[in-house]
Amino acid sequence: MANEEAIGLGVVGLGRAFTLMLPTFMADERVRLVAAADPRPGARGRFEQDFGGAAYPDIGQLCRDPRVEAVYIASPHQFHAEHAEIAAAAGKAILVEKPMAINLDDCTRIVDAVRRHGTVLVVGHSHSFDGPVLHAARLLQSGRYGRVCMLNAFNYTDFLYRPRRPEELDTAQGGGVVFSQAAHQVDIARLLMGGMVDSVTARTGRWDAGRPTEGAYGALLGFQGGAFATLTYSGYAHYDSDELMDGIGEMGIRKARCGHDLARQRLAGYGSPAEEARLKQESGYGGERYQAPSSQETRFHQHFGHVLVSAEGADIKLTPQGLMIYGDREITFEPTPKSAVPRSEVVDEIWAALRQGQPPVHDALWARATTEVCLAILQSAAGAGGVSMRFQVPAVK
Repeated sequence: MANEEAIGLGVVGLGRAFTLMLPTFMADERVRLVAAADPRPGARGRFEQDFGGAAYPDIGQLCRDPRVEAVYIASPHQFHAEHAEIAAAAGKAILVEKPMAINLDDCTRIVDAVRRHGTVLVVGHSHSFDGPVLHAARLLQSGRYGRVCMLNAFNYTDFLYRPRRPEELDTAQGGGVVFSQAAHQVDIARLLMGGMVDSVTARTGRWDAGRPTEGAYGALLGFQGGAFATLTYSGYAHYDSDELMDGIGEMGIRKARCGHDLARQRLAGYGSPAEEARLKQESGYGGERYQAPSSQETRFHQHFGHVLVSAEGADIKLTPQGLMIYGDREITFEPTPKSAVPRSEVVDEIWAALRQGQPPVHDALWARATTEVCLAILQSAAGAGGVSMRFQVPAVK
């Protein structure tokens, strides 16, 4: 592929989401980092040093850069709608981190902006892009095992005890596990179950007064046609469900040990919320403690915990290497081919949209539907009981 075919990418927000996607952007020849916007001078300077691109203090200046064809919005959740509107008005394609927004009005603002300006939007990364998830979706959509009936997703992590800024512990600003983590599980369930959730019943847990946001949830999703999914998540840093994934962590790297005691030990040493936020900033891109992500290739796919989906003719377990299929007469394993580029599936989707004219699966309508389910988890847990859906869309076959 000639270098000039690569998508010129401008990044808005050089935080953790950017560092997780950075190995993809560096290794995939279909994208080229040409610009960034971030309020922190240190992050801007590091970007200019690493990539030779321009770095701006705000998105407006970035969107006026003619080299930017697509904008990757990795700013904090509460700014996604404003930033997506600015990028769409500038005629830029958009890759926006999940959740697309933290309320349905802002989601609709983004849907309307993309439609009005005729641009392309993809929401990701979410773990519904993981290779085994896409593999399972294709297998289920083929009808080989009949109707999809039930899904169970289960993940226990140390999410709540990783270094956080104050707004990351404030649900009103998009903090807590429902916005950041349920968005993954819900996206996976919707993709594998056909997309059309019709009701949500849930409970959430707030069990640490020092981390005053949702740290756990359990949700029952009903789908049109009678199928259902149960989603369980805890970020309270006790049990580590990567034990169920043969010790392979979320990023597809085998762990030396499972267990989350170290997360709590590190947090105890921060002293105060201000110190915690400062240390997080210093460890982020452009900070004094920043460590560049490893370029070492792993043979395992990334994952989001245990996922088991039941069709009429088989139970299918997703693993970091492929699919275990428990059929009527035999148990088989189908390996999922793996790209050398991590999260290359995200680039696959935006490349297909921009260079091949294919509508993306994870578009604004899809992402609004996922956010609707996440908000329903909070609403149901607050006492609403079963919550009906209005904005669901089917999974694209």
